[in-house]
Parts: sequence; structure tokens; C-alpha cells
Amino acid sequence: MSILSSERIQLNAAATDRTDAIKKAGNLLVTSGCVLPEYVGGMLKREESMSTYLGSGVAIPHGIYENKDHVLKTGISVLQLPQGVAWDEDGEPVFLVIGIAAAGDEHVGVLASLAEAVEDEDILNELIRTTDSEVILKHLGKDPVE
Repeated sequence: MSILSSERIQLNAAATDRTDAIKKAGNLLVTSGCVLPEYVGGMLKREESMSTYLGSGVAIPHGIYENKDHVLKTGISVLQLPQGVAWDEDGEPVFLVIGIAAAGDEHVGVLASLAEAVEDEDILNELIRTTDSEVILKHLGKDPVE
């Protein structure tokens, strides 16, 4: 089972701010059956306590420990924001918001897979600019690293 499907990818999206972006990424997880709606609140709470900005225009919002019961199945969502959205106080733009929902300790493998894909600058630029969800699936839809 892949951690990403086309129904959890939204290309050429726009967000008014970080909160809006997290809600949109979270709602992709909700509507595809990965999480209960309460999980999105946990994603917002996590962001208040610690930024999920990775650098290079990528953020990986995810829930808090108290939300683990709201995860129905492991999955990620991808919200592509070609115009970017200011993430932290310093206004760093984020172009890819990758929402993570992981059952158990699977988030470690999910994070390792994502880090591998986004550390390559050429792949990252392709992910930010693509108009084809298959490109996102090819690079981010791999099974988690064990």
C-alpha cells in the first residue's frame, strides 16, 4: 500500500497563511479516510509548539501524540503552493506542504522517505513546479523506508 494517492494531492493551490495551508493539507487526509477531522486540530496545535518547516520551501505538518487515535491509516497529503506562503516569523516561503498521518511508529519511516526526496534540489524544484500529480506520486509515493 502506497502512503500517497492522487486524491491526497492538490496542485496549484493557494493558501492565505500557514494555518490555511495546514487545514487544506489536513483536509486532504480527512476526505481520503486517513484521519478523523480532529486530527487537523492536532496538526495546528503541533505547529504552535514547534514549526514543521524543514527548509528549502517544505513543511511537514503532522499531529501530536494525543491525536494518535485519530489516525485511521498511514498516509501523506501534498499541497503544492506555487506562489508560496509565509511560514514562520521570518517569512520563509513554503511551496510544498506535506501533511503526515502515521499509525504507530511508521512516521519515522515516512519522514526518512520524504527527506530523501526533498533533499535533491532538482527533484524538489520539479515537485514545486509540476502540473502533473504523477510526478508527485513518483517521488513521494514510495513506501516508507524501513
